[in-house]
Formats: sequence, C-alpha cells, structure tokens
Amino acid sequence: MRTYTPEQDALFADYTRTTNRWGRLTLFIGFVIATAVPFIVLVTTDLGVTLGQVLTAFLAVAAVYGAFYVIEPVTYFPILGPAGMYQAFLIGNIANKLVPSAIVAQSTIEARPGTRKAAYAATAGISGAAAVHVISLLLLVGLLGTWIVSVMPESITDVARLYILPSILGGVMVQLIATLKQPKSTAIAIAVSLVVVLLLVPNTPKIVSSFAIALCVVLTVAVAWFLRSRGTVDEDEPEQEGSLIN
Repeated sequence: MRTYTPEQDALFADYTRTTNRWGRLTLFIGFVIATAVPFIVLVTTDLGVTLGQVLTAFLAVAAVYGAFYVIEPVTYFPILGPAGMYQAFLIGNIANKLVPSAIVAQSTIEARPGTRKAAYAATAGISGAAAVHVISLLLLVGLLGTWIVSVMPESITDVARLYILPSILGGVMVQLIATLKQPKSTAIAIAVSLVVVLLLVPNTPKIVSSFAIALCVVLTVAVAWFLRSRGTVDEDEPEQEGSLIN
C-alpha cells in the first residue's frame, strides 16, 4: 500500500475539510431553493394549494423514491469520492452523466475506485461534464433547440426517446465491468437483477416494483459479501494509490 508523507496527509486533510465545509453549504442552499417553490406558491398565490396537499405530494414521492435516498449515496461514494458526491447531488443526472464521466476520467489515468487519485479524477471529470453540459444546453437548447426539433424527423425522435436511456446505462455498465474487473461480483449482480425483475416483481404486490433497484443493490451486496473469497491478501502487492480512508 502506498504511504504518504506527513505534508501530503496534511494537505489532504485540509482539502477534505474545505470540501466538507463548502459542499455542505452549497448543498443546503440547493436544498432550500429546490424545496422553496411549493411553499412560496402556498403563501403568495390564491391557487388553493394547501399545506396538506404539499405534504401529501411529498410523501407520495418519498414512498416511491425514498429508498434511493440511502441506496444512491452508498452506491456512488466508492466511485465519486467525497467532493464528487457533493458535486453530483447538487448537479443531478448522476447515473447517466456524472458517474460515466468519473469512470472515464479514472480509467484514463488508471486510478482504482476508492483511492485518493480516483477521487481527484472523479472531481475533475464531473467538473468537465458539468461545463460541457451547460455550454451544450446554451447552444443546442437555448439557441438552437426549437429549430433542431422542427427539422428532425419524428421517427428519429421516437426512437431516441425509446432507446437513449438504455443505451447510456448499458454503456455505463460495460465501462464499470471493464474498470472494476470483478467477474464474480458482476455475475452475482446480473443474476440477482434477473431474479428480481423477472421473478420477484411480477409475482409480488405492485409496490415492490418501486423498490426493485434498491432490492437489487442490497441483495447483490449481501450475496457478494457471503460468497466473497476468504483467502489472505498478499500484503506485498503494491497499490496504485492509498485509500480514501488511509
């Protein structure tokens, strides 16, 4: 395992403190802005919206997506690192934009997920993805969006809506498999996903389908843990970089 000098450890500790301070602040500001609209409407308009309706809508969404509040941070942290997590949950589009960007950046410099080097690469990759996204939105949506849609054949837009998400997530999955090089865990994840989607969801109450992804993640982690290799690790094998913890 790579060791660090006291100066490097001090710099990393300072970097972590700065990241946590500004990350918490910006996330809190984003949270306030994102959740303020219904309450502003409630107080300043005569639309007949009540506090009970706002809370009911929140609980309805939380019942469907609440599992992701726990599953997503646990799932993404080993790849994105601390700073990348703050960026990702403030920017959004994590699975289909930011995680692929982080993985490509890490693969380019051959950084192993969970290390300091990988965390830095993820931060840089996410920053680049966000910059490209904003610029492309300004140009292709803000300036040229209406014109592009008007000249694009309807058959192309229909196909794009149908296949764009599976193609993006499929590419992410292949990149993850190639990067992590964990055939046993990959096989377990695929097997668990097939069982949940093809057997469990169709034969259980509808509410179970809302937690299908969460079930896949939890069951995959549990099965991989129990089937992990109990052999000893060669302590003399060098690592690319020290871990985020160490």
